[in-house]
Amino acid sequence: MAAPPVIAVVGPTGSGKSDLAVSLALELDGEVINADAMQFYRGMDIGTAKITPAERKGVPHHLLDILDVTQEASVSDFQQQARAAIGDIHARGKRAILAGGSGLYVRAALDVLEFPGTDPAVRARLEAEHAEAGTQELLARLKSVDPVSAGRVSDARRIIRALEVYELTGRPFSSFMPRREYCQPAIQVGLGVDRGVLRERLAVRVHRMVDAGLLEEVRRLDALGLRRGKTASRALGYSQFLRVIDGASPVEDAAEETIVATRQFARRQLTWFRADPRITWLDWQDPELVGKAAELSR
Repeated sequence: MAAPPVIAVVGPTGSGKSDLAVSLALELDGEVINADAMQFYRGMDIGTAKITPAERKGVPHHLLDILDVTQEASVSDFQQQARAAIGDIHARGKRAILAGGSGLYVRAALDVLEFPGTDPAVRARLEAEHAEAGTQELLARLKSVDPVSAGRVSDARRIIRALEVYELTGRPFSSFMPRREYCQPAIQVGLGVDRGVLRERLAVRVHRMVDAGLLEEVRRLDALGLRRGKTASRALGYSQFLRVIDGASPVEDAAEETIVATRQFARRQLTWFRADPRITWLDWQDPELVGKAAELSR
């Protein structure tokens, strides 16, 4: 008997993906797989709006709290872990429900997507060359071998990665971009939002995070090496509140900066997901949302 389609619940931050995933799991006898890169981290709970054990309502959740803040999240590692979890859930006769707003991670789980390898020695040499020559020189080098990637990336980390891939494979990094082709049957449910309402909701959510102890959470994680984490230290709210700890910003300013950054992130997420024609969009505030999503998934 063929496995049922994977269900993916996607959309911008603050749209209610976690709650819908739990409701679908209860309706369809499913289990949830996290696809929010920042929720991989142990201790990053308040600032990522991580679903609490009580809010999970007994539904098993996979790939939450799997990394220390000093570890770097890897899309290729996630791909292997997510697909293994999907296989395990389906083998037990349950429904696998992927939930999260990290677009590339969602596609890594669902789509035909090949990841080129890495080489620590090559990476270290390129990082040393960047430290000496600067970003623009490495970007010029990338333009000569992979103009498509050079037109898409601007930060040093991605430039170095693209050069590393070219050195290791002889292929431009852009040739590894994903195709909109599922690796196994899947259904994507998108939460369509009222942007004005979402803007206000995100502001309220950040202020609630502050009231719930975000600064104390960041302080605790700082002691555990948050600044050394290449992925975790860039998380929304965490980078802003590290500046509070350093005395470089008052809490009020950090909160406002976090609100602005979160709204910008939500816009980028919407742009990413709207580009995928396979997603069926449902109104995030529809009182019949769970029933409609379940019907799509049956």
